[in-house]
Amino acid sequence: MDTAIGSVPAASDAARHPAPSASAPRDATLGRHLARRLAEVGARDVFTVPGDFNLTLLDELEAEPGGVRLVGCCNELNAAYAADGYARARAGGVGACAVTFTVGGLSAINGVAGAFSENLPVVCIVGGPNSNDYGSNRILHHTIGLPDFTQELRCFQNVTCYQAVVNNLEDAHEQIDTAISTAIKESKPVYISISCNLPSIPHPTFSRHPVPFFLSPRLSNQMNLEAAVEAAAAFLNKAVKPVLVGGPKMRVSKAWEALAELADACGYPVAVMPSAKGLVPVHHSRFIGTYWGAVSTPFCAEIVESADAYLFAGPVFNDYSSVGYSLLLKKEKAIIVQPERVVVGHGPAFGCVLMKDFLHALATRLKKNTVAYENYRRIYVPPGEPLSSEPGEPLRVNVLFKHIQAMLSGDMAVITETGDSWFNCQKLKLPEGCGYEFQMQYGSIGWSVGATLGYAQAAKDKRVIACIGDGSFQVTAQEVSTMLRWGQNSIIFLINNGGYTIEVEIHDGPYNVIKNWNYTGLVEAFHNGEGACYTAKVRTEEELTEALEAALGPKKDCLCFIEVIVHKDDTSKALLEWGSRVSAANSRPPNPQ
Repeated sequence: MDTAIGSVPAASDAARHPAPSASAPRDATLGRHLARRLAEVGARDVFTVPGDFNLTLLDELEAEPGGVRLVGCCNELNAAYAADGYARARAGGVGACAVTFTVGGLSAINGVAGAFSENLPVVCIVGGPNSNDYGSNRILHHTIGLPDFTQELRCFQNVTCYQAVVNNLEDAHEQIDTAISTAIKESKPVYISISCNLPSIPHPTFSRHPVPFFLSPRLSNQMNLEAAVEAAAAFLNKAVKPVLVGGPKMRVSKAWEALAELADACGYPVAVMPSAKGLVPVHHSRFIGTYWGAVSTPFCAEIVESADAYLFAGPVFNDYSSVGYSLLLKKEKAIIVQPERVVVGHGPAFGCVLMKDFLHALATRLKKNTVAYENYRRIYVPPGEPLSSEPGEPLRVNVLFKHIQAMLSGDMAVITETGDSWFNCQKLKLPEGCGYEFQMQYGSIGWSVGATLGYAQAAKDKRVIACIGDGSFQVTAQEVSTMLRWGQNSIIFLINNGGYTIEVEIHDGPYNVIKNWNYTGLVEAFHNGEGACYTAKVRTEEELTEALEAALGPKKDCLCFIEVIVHKDDTSKALLEWGSRVSAANSRPPNPQ
């Protein structure tokens, strides 16, 4: 009688699966095939947390020469955030995490959901139950105590575009390949569950040199494309002062260069929505800043909202990006270009039209019109510099960001956490080549710690600058230890203002006050004498200057953690305005029945 619990491979499993033949060498295993496929699509680092259901899988992933490296994380949520950051750094590349069944998968699912909201191809791999346990009516550990193995799968169905449950070798190759190719094609996360007893078993389908992926290219319907361009050109060419605005969906469409070329061709000013910052270069000759309603870059909203026609490329109009639905825009003036759809005014709408194709074609049909840009240049006044602090004066946030601005270069990337950092980092002028990332749609506090780990692991040619509030940092702080373990040299600015500042501005209460930590002491504890680490606690501009000189000089190869202590009321005016409007939107009374 078989009394195996089924959580780990049993010795009897070998008898249930065919022995390797000449066409199935010892290295042609399921796990190694997965490693080769991940490496093939650029996911050469897999962020992992071990558990008894995925241990053999991790062995096989690591055993493949030239395959993938396993980056052990402190918890599954952070591993998923790291995979998110990794995918961002590779401009359309794939990020991956590997966790254990249910307790690991459901811990990772929040990070996977964030990647889904941001159109990032993340592969979440789960070590699943023994293949012999399916249909056995057994109750397994790491479950909620029912003989049902589908709870985790059902949860992931809502936040992934494809789910593969691999519990036999015959179709494992096809399921894995379909999952990874779907992640790339849809630019969304996928879920792969692999039975814990299968990863080390060879099979003829797991060739040492698998057939390369073949992804059918997405193509525009040419008739629809021509009709959309004709309608949009007629709409814009009759306008007096049209403008262009880039949105976050330009990323998934890989259309940021096409929008910049369109601006060059037509002479319109080009702005970006806040979540698209970094997709259109600041140094572009027609760039006018961030359009964010009442909290826009100075003089940007005046130009956008006074236009008689505007083209939005890949916008997302949610309550955050619309400042509580307060944008002064009119639908009849707008052309909305989504990844595969164009809508002109109140209509018509054109489907099966790719954003990049549309913008390229439109550039050849628009008349030169510089009226809106000339209006912008006429009203534009360069921003003033914050005054330097008096000796010993408590450090102000605007002085901090003046120094961050001065240190930025093209071989850096900025990652900004949900909160006041959103608004302060929006003001940064990014040098050419400088990356910029934040998670506006999902807005999960703590995301930036894991994302910094993943981004830095992928972008070896860039030094990551992370701006994180103390409240957010407390959610995911432990992943700094993984950064140290992997020798990363990011600079983390921990902005300590004693609470959840963004929540205070939306709705205040005693729950927004948090226990203060000795943050530099915590990072020193993580360091524990292993790896290269530099910490500084700064309260004045003089101390900040000294810390930055060290971080950019003798400590340039260290992970640098700079705790910046500021007053809790030193909040950007943009956050105050934004918070009041979002709060008003959230507080609307119920509609009358």
